[in-house]
Order: sequence, then C-alpha cells, then structure tokens
Amino acid sequence: MPLGKPSAKTRATDKWQKKTGYKVKGFKLKGDIADRFAVACERKGISQAAAIMELMERFISENEQ
Repeated sequence: MPLGKPSAKTRATDKWQKKTGYKVKGFKLKGDIADRFAVACERKGISQAAAIMELMERFISENEQ
C-alpha cells in the first residue's frame, strides 16, 4: 500500500493489482537501449510492458527443464 493517505482510486488500483497477480519490477538499463526499445515498441504498436512480458515468456520456455 502506498505511503501517506492514498486516494480511493489508488487503493482500488492496488487491490486490483494484488488480486490479478501483478508485481512491480524495477531495473536499470543503458539509456540508448531503453530509448531504442521504446521506439521499436511504438513502431510495432505494443506497450513496452507487453514486449517485456513476451520476451520473458520466450526466455522461460527456452530455458525450462
């Protein structure tokens, strides 16, 4: 839950994300890679989150044993 006094919308969003199994992942990337990735996602018409999930799923399936 966010710190301070979150709004009803913030509380509802947090509740929904927990219910649906969403987790926040944070990581650092080199700026040029992040910028090129954003442009490529925009060209393809998909969100960066969707592209990252696709990459993660592919990596998992290729490396599961």
